[in-house]
Amino acid sequence: MALYQPFPNYIWNLSVAIAMESGGQIGEIVDMCQPIKDAADNDTDAGTPMFMKAWAAMGDKLLELAAEDEDKGRTFSASNKLERASLYLFTAERMQGHGAPGRKDTYTKARAAFDRSTQLGRLNRERVEIPLDSGTMPALFTRAPGDGRKPVVVFCNGLDSCKELLYWTRLPQELARRGISTLCVDQPGSGEALRLQDIPVDPHSESWASKAVDWLEQQPEVDAARIGMTGISLGGHFAPRAVAYEPRFASGAVWGANHNWREVQDKRMAREGENPVPHYWAHVHWAFGAKDQDDFLARSEAMNLNGHIDRIKVPFLVTHGANDRQISPVYADHLYDQLVNSPRREKVIFTDREGGVEHVGADNMAYGRDLISDWFAETLGGHPA
Repeated sequence: MALYQPFPNYIWNLSVAIAMESGGQIGEIVDMCQPIKDAADNDTDAGTPMFMKAWAAMGDKLLELAAEDEDKGRTFSASNKLERASLYLFTAERMQGHGAPGRKDTYTKARAAFDRSTQLGRLNRERVEIPLDSGTMPALFTRAPGDGRKPVVVFCNGLDSCKELLYWTRLPQELARRGISTLCVDQPGSGEALRLQDIPVDPHSESWASKAVDWLEQQPEVDAARIGMTGISLGGHFAPRAVAYEPRFASGAVWGANHNWREVQDKRMAREGENPVPHYWAHVHWAFGAKDQDDFLARSEAMNLNGHIDRIKVPFLVTHGANDRQISPVYADHLYDQLVNSPRREKVIFTDREGGVEHVGADNMAYGRDLISDWFAETLGGHPA
């Protein structure tokens, strides 16, 4: 099992793979990739304006086709096209450097398409905002069907994802099938919180995760005694840290362990391992609100879970891809080994036998999605069957 690799560099291929796993149509993706293959032969950062131009053009075409469907009253078809338009526009935006021409407008257009798709498609997701000490944490709330109070999982971003991409992992849909609601959050340093409010990463994730729990406790359809927490990619730091310091979480899981992300930065400076996005150092400076590299490295010192994980006293699942080229599987071992006070701990390393071997299963998210859904069904009182 491996990434689909139309380009000669990992970063571009990762972005394409994520789009495919998020509901992109292969024919549309081939049409977008074909004309920019030559650009990919150059530096991965230098070619990103051409990447955005190609992907944004497909997004714009789908917006036009969706409008034609809507004019004919075919709102479900319009929603389907808006969904893909939004995905391609988010993908185009994600590849650009901070402040790149057109990036802000592309993000705005992607957000609007996503909201319109929600409305026209009558999709099970509601945009909400969680109050923080300063600003808000935008989120998407997907409700489990049926009456009564339901368990819920808080699902947080990695370094460069957004709540819309979290929704497109289809974890919220699988959790809903199992009787569990999901709150996908744009936590500080990601998505809207970063782009529209300039709220940087807070390594002490319990500070914002606790605000999510506060909000959920006020919702009449939520069982406050059955709230779980998970995160993808760099969320593999945020989720365990939050569960360690917020005792109201009843279960936890990571979709990719990120036990000592500060150490990973030293390896990246030594050119060990792959970067997740182009313009990497500029992106992390922006996400952390750092003025330069030294400031960033100082701010990222807290991105290390050693000495914290023994505080976790609830069930916890660790998942990781065996061939993760960004974050070594050894960090999954470190996280699991330190879960000494968890009453039920489990570690699953995805191998070639099933797939999902790349970073957060970018080659095949089905196995991580199913496993994490079943884990929360079993530990939060949902139903895996």
